[in-house]
Amino acid sequence: MFLIAGPCAIESREIVMQTAATLKEVCERLGVQLYFKSSFDKANRTSPSARGIGIEKGLAILQEVKDTYGLPILTDVHESWQCEPVAQVADVLQIPAFLARQTDLLLAAAKTGKIVNVKKGQFMAPWDMRGAIAKIESVHPAASSAETHIWLTERGSSFGYGNIVVDMTSLVKMREFGCPVVFDATHAVQQPSSQAGVTGGNREMVPHLMRAALAVGIDGLFLEVHPDPDNAISDAANQVRLSDIEHILKQAIAIDQLNKQLTQL
Repeated sequence: MFLIAGPCAIESREIVMQTAATLKEVCERLGVQLYFKSSFDKANRTSPSARGIGIEKGLAILQEVKDTYGLPILTDVHESWQCEPVAQVADVLQIPAFLARQTDLLLAAAKTGKIVNVKKGQFMAPWDMRGAIAKIESVHPAASSAETHIWLTERGSSFGYGNIVVDMTSLVKMREFGCPVVFDATHAVQQPSSQAGVTGGNREMVPHLMRAALAVGIDGLFLEVHPDPDNAISDAANQVRLSDIEHILKQAIAIDQLNKQLTQL
C-alpha cells in the first residue's frame, strides 16, 4: 500500500515543507511509500475564494520538496497546457474528479509519459472509468509495456445535494480493470456547498471510511494532511491533522496486512 498525502492547496512554502518533513519521517519509520501531494491551483472551487499560489510558484515549491526530501510528487492539472510544465516536476499527474471525462486533458497528461491518477467523478459509475483508461492508453508511451502508468481513485459519489457517499463495491469493480486503485478518504467525507457556498465535511469519519476501504482491498491511500486544517484555505473541514497522521497510518498498515493475509487463505 502506498500513500498520497499533503496539504490540499499550496498555501505557503513553510506549510508545505513542514508537512513534507513530518510525512517523510513518519512514513520512513513505518515503511510506507509516500507520494507528496499538494495543488498549486484549486480551479473547481464552489465560490470565487482563494485558489492557491499559482503554477510558477507552486511548482518551485514542489521541486524544493523533491530536492530536499527526495519524495516523488503528485499534483493536479486542470488544463491541457499545464501538463508539460507540471511533468517537469511531478512524477504523477492527477486529473481532478470533475474533469475525469475531459478527453484533451487526459490525452495531454498521458503524452507526458508520467503516471496519470484519474479521480473518478462524483457523477460517474465505476465502469465509466474504462473510457478514461482507453483514452490514456491510446497515447501513453508505456501503453504496450507492463509498467504501471494509470491509477484510479475513488472519492465518493454525489447523493442529493450537499452530501457524498462511498459505494465500496466501486473499489472491487475498478480493480478488475488492471490498474492500481486508490481510496481518497478525505474527499469522501466532503459535504459540498454545505456551508453557505463553501464545502464542509467531517474529518472524524475519515478513519472509519479508510478502514472499510482497506478491508475491501486497495492499492493506495489518499489523505490530505495539514498542520492546522481548520484554518486551511481549502477543505478545512475534512483534511486530517498532521499530528494525527502516525496513528491513522498505523491503523491503515494493520488492516492492509490483515487483508493481504485473508486473501491468501
